[in-house]
Amino acid sequence: MGSPVHRVSLGDTWSRQMHPDIESERYMQSFDVERLTNILDGGAQNTALRRKVESIIHSYPEFSCKDNYFMTQNERYKAAMRRAFHIRLIARHLGWLEDGRELGYAYRALSGDVALNIHRVFLRALRSLGSEEQIAKWDPLCKNIQIIATYAQTELGHGTYLQGLETEATYDAATQEFVIHSPTLTATKWWPGDLGRSATHALVQAQLICSGARRGMHAFIVPIRSLQDHTPLPGIIVGDIGPKMDFDQTDNGFLQLNHVRVPRENMLSRFAQVLPDGTYVKLGTAQSNYLPMVVVRVELLSGEVLPILQKACVIAMRYSVIRRQSRLRPSDPEAKVLDYQTQQQKLFPQLAISYAFHFLAVSLLEFFQHSYTAILNRDFSFLPELHALSTGMKAMMSEFCTQGAEMCRRACGGHGYSKLSGLPSLVTKLSASCTYEGENTVLYLQVARFLVKSYLQTQMSPGSTPQRSLPPSVAYLTAPDLARCPAQRAADFLCPELYTTAWAHVAARLIKDSVQHLQTLMQSGADQHEAWNQTTVIHLQAAKAHCYYVTVKGFTEALEKLENEPAIQQVLKRLCDLHAIHGILTNSGDFLHDAFLSGDQVDMARTAYLDLLRLIRKDAILLTDAFDFTDQCLNSALGCYDGNVYERLFQWAQKSPTNTQENPAYEEYIRPLLQSWKSKL
Repeated sequence: MGSPVHRVSLGDTWSRQMHPDIESERYMQSFDVERLTNILDGGAQNTALRRKVESIIHSYPEFSCKDNYFMTQNERYKAAMRRAFHIRLIARHLGWLEDGRELGYAYRALSGDVALNIHRVFLRALRSLGSEEQIAKWDPLCKNIQIIATYAQTELGHGTYLQGLETEATYDAATQEFVIHSPTLTATKWWPGDLGRSATHALVQAQLICSGARRGMHAFIVPIRSLQDHTPLPGIIVGDIGPKMDFDQTDNGFLQLNHVRVPRENMLSRFAQVLPDGTYVKLGTAQSNYLPMVVVRVELLSGEVLPILQKACVIAMRYSVIRRQSRLRPSDPEAKVLDYQTQQQKLFPQLAISYAFHFLAVSLLEFFQHSYTAILNRDFSFLPELHALSTGMKAMMSEFCTQGAEMCRRACGGHGYSKLSGLPSLVTKLSASCTYEGENTVLYLQVARFLVKSYLQTQMSPGSTPQRSLPPSVAYLTAPDLARCPAQRAADFLCPELYTTAWAHVAARLIKDSVQHLQTLMQSGADQHEAWNQTTVIHLQAAKAHCYYVTVKGFTEALEKLENEPAIQQVLKRLCDLHAIHGILTNSGDFLHDAFLSGDQVDMARTAYLDLLRLIRKDAILLTDAFDFTDQCLNSALGCYDGNVYERLFQWAQKSPTNTQENPAYEEYIRPLLQSWKSKL
C-alpha cells in the first residue's frame, strides 16, 4: 500500500516526497493491493517471509546491484560470485534449506544476478536421474559446496535435438569405466553456465556405447577441475565462450573431453544401468532422460521468465504516469502518457498476460509436483501431458514475455533505450529464454505432435482399440463444438464461457486442419517424415492456438477460486477478458476463417476491448504495485516506487565511469584534431 514518503533505494543518500503524479494513482484504491500481493505469493505468510529475506539481502552492501550497468564482463562475473559466496554464508548462518523458500526469495531480490545457478540445475538432474545411492553420495557434496557442478548438454553443433549429441561414453568392461570423448569439434560442449571458470564437476549428457551397441543419451558425472588448485584435469579443455548479449555474470563455457575415464558408478542409473560385464538394463522409457529438462522448464517459468515481464510492466507503467507529453485538449496541461489509449494498448495486454502466466505457472507447478513423484517411481502415465504442457508453456511464455518486455521498453520512449531504465537488460535476458532449455519453434512442434496424437485418438472407432480418456489439457477436442459464436453485443465478449469456447473452437479446428493436411500428403505418396516437414507451419499455428487456449482457460479457472475476494476478482477479470479478447483481435483471421465470428462480431469484440482499456487504467499502478518488487530488485531509474524519475536518472548518469574518469581519447585524438586547425584560424 502507498505511503506518503518512500525512501529511494538505489544507493542515493537523499529521500524525497512521493511524486504527486504517482501518489494520485494510489489515492483511491478499488481493491486491497496487499491482499492481491498475498494471493500472488501463495499466502500472507509467504509475503512476510519474502519481505524478511529481502530486508536481510538489501541490508548487506555485498549484494548491491546498483553498479551493474557500468561493469565489464569480468567485474559482473566477480560481483555475481561475491553474491553467491555471501548468500551461502547467510544461508548457513540462518539455517536456510537448499530447497526452502528463503533461497528462492534471495534469488528474486537479486534479480538472479548471482553465480552458480546451474549448480542448482545439476542438483535437479541428479535427483531426477540418479539412484538413491548416487543421490546420497553427490547431493551433500553439492549442498555443502564441496564441489561446484554444471549441466553440460548443449554442444557446438547440437542443441535442442538431443538424439544428435555427438559426445560419446564408451564402456570399458575390463576396467569398469566409461571413456568420455568428444570425437569432433562440433561435439564440444558449448553454453553451459558456470562451466567457463567456476565448475569442478559436470553432468555430461553423452551417447552411451556398451557391448558394441549405441544406447542413446545418458548422464555421466565427470570431474573437470582439480579440487586442490582448480586447474583443468588431464584430458579436459575448458574455458569461457566469450561476450554475449547479456548474462555477463554467467561464465557460459566450452568443454572438450579427450578419452576421460570415470567409474561405472558415475552414470546416473535411476532409469538405466550398465552392469559390470557391460549388459545394458533399461528401467525407464526413452523419454526418462528428458525429465531434468522438464523440471528446469517448470521452475524457469515462474522463477526466471515471468518476473522479468512483470518488472518491465512495473517500470513502464510507473514511468507512464510520470511522463507527460502533449495535450488531450488545447486548454489542458500536458497529459500523462498512460492516459493515451495508444499507450494503454501497448501496456495493458502485457500486464494482462503477466497475470495470466502467473496463474498458469502456479497450476503447472501443482501438476508437476503431483506427476514428478509418480515418474520417479517409474509410473510414466503423466509424462506425455507434463512434457507437452511444460514445452508449450515454456515456448509461449518466453516468446510473449520477450515481445512484451520489448513493447514496455519502446513505450518508455528514448529513456527506455538507456540501460539505467533497467529495460534493455530485461529484454536481452528474455531474448535468451527463447532459445535456452529448448528452442521455441522446436518446442511448439513437440506440442503439435502431442496434439496430433490426441486428435487421432478421438477419431478411433470405439471397437478398434480400448478408448483412453484424453489428458485434461486437450479434453476440448471431444467437447461439443459450436459452429457459430452466439455473441450479439459487445458485452457478450466479457463472458468467460464464451471466449474460452471460442478459443477451444479455433484450437480444435486448427489441429484438425493440420492433421488433414498431414494425411492428404501421405495419401498422395509422401512418407510420414516428409509429410510432417511439409506441414510444420500449419502445426505451429495449431500449437500456438492450443497454448493460448490453455492460458485463457487457466486464467478463468483461477478467477473462479477468488469468489470470496469480489473486488480482486473483478479487477482481475478485466485482465482476463482483455487477454482473451486481445488474442482474438490479434488472430481475427483464425476466427473469421470458418465464419465462427462475423465481421460485426469482431467489431463488437473490439468495442469491448477498448472499453476494458479505460476501466483497467484506474487500477494500472495498483496492479503493478501488487507484484511487490523492491526498488533494489527493479534496479531501474524509471521504475522506483516514489516516481522521482528525472532526479534519479540525472544523478545516476553522473556516476558513470565515463563521467568520473578522464577522457581516454582526448590526448591521443581530440586534442591533436583541435590543434591541427590552429594555424589556419
